[in-house]
Amino acid sequence: MNITRRRFFSFFAALPLFGLVPAYPFFERRKVLEPTPECDDHDEPTPPQTEGPFYTTSSPERSNLREKGMQGTALVLTGQVLNTKCQPVSGALLDWWHADDAGKYDNDGNKLRGHQYTDKQGNFRLETIVPGLYPGRTRHFHVKVKGPDKPVLTTQLYFPGEPGNAQDYIFKQALLMKVSEGKEITNASFTFVLKA
Repeated sequence: MNITRRRFFSFFAALPLFGLVPAYPFFERRKVLEPTPECDDHDEPTPPQTEGPFYTTSSPERSNLREKGMQGTALVLTGQVLNTKCQPVSGALLDWWHADDAGKYDNDGNKLRGHQYTDKQGNFRLETIVPGLYPGRTRHFHVKVKGPDKPVLTTQLYFPGEPGNAQDYIFKQALLMKVSEGKEITNASFTFVLKA
């Protein structure tokens, strides 16, 4: 049998494929588990804030606060409600209220007021407008968040880059939304964290 140098080295190169060298099966058996995902910045509860003087009970259940002919820049706020174990809170109540484009609250009706519930993954979506300014406060939303069988979190959400943030006596950096402005609509997002 005529064995050339090329055939000789080809034979030894093929040994692991025939199981003569157990390198491949050894590494196949050693599976590395993925690390447990971290909770990022969502392991501390969302800080509470004052309710203010303009909250009213019995808001309508709805996820769209915009009405026909309403002035103001359209805004869509999306997000999630989690607990401090990073688990989504299904069926959490979110009760919203805020000023109109001119900085005025409707204290006689339900304009720019409404409540909704999170889905099974703790997600929510709110359609509204960018609230206007009024003396003494920076631009903000009011919200009450309540998980099933949990106490109510009353807080406020703020817009980044607002000149009034530095002068507002209750403004908190931890309550800033992520905001991106489009040509026709502003998009914002926020994650609420409730105590587990």
